Amino acid sequence: MVIELFLLLPLSPLSVAMFAAAIGFLWLSTVPLTNGVLISQFGPAHLGLLSGAVFFSRQVGSFLGVWLGGVLYDRFGNYDLVWGLAIALGALAALASLSVRETPAAARALT
Repeated sequence: MVIELFLLLPLSPLSVAMFAAAIGFLWLSTVPLTNGVLISQFGPAHLGLLSGAVFFSRQVGSFLGVWLGGVLYDRFGNYDLVWGLAIALGALAALASLSVRETPAAARALT
């Protein structure tokens, strides 16, 4: 929704700064929630390793997203497809998160 709002507003230094702040806040706000899910699934014993693996995968995904954005810009001369893909992937991620069951993995294995 933040991306869609950014695309609808007139482009200005303020709108870019607000967009960057909102995206940064949203990205950072997922860390405690992700760690909570990791703890509920696997316990606190290996939280550092699991949290590090999640953070590493986010960095790889960020790199690939920026790289692909550049490739698509070079190919088509604009970011229209990149913005559309970002919105579609965000909606897909929101739908995928609905399937997360916050019961410990060991408890699910017993049922």
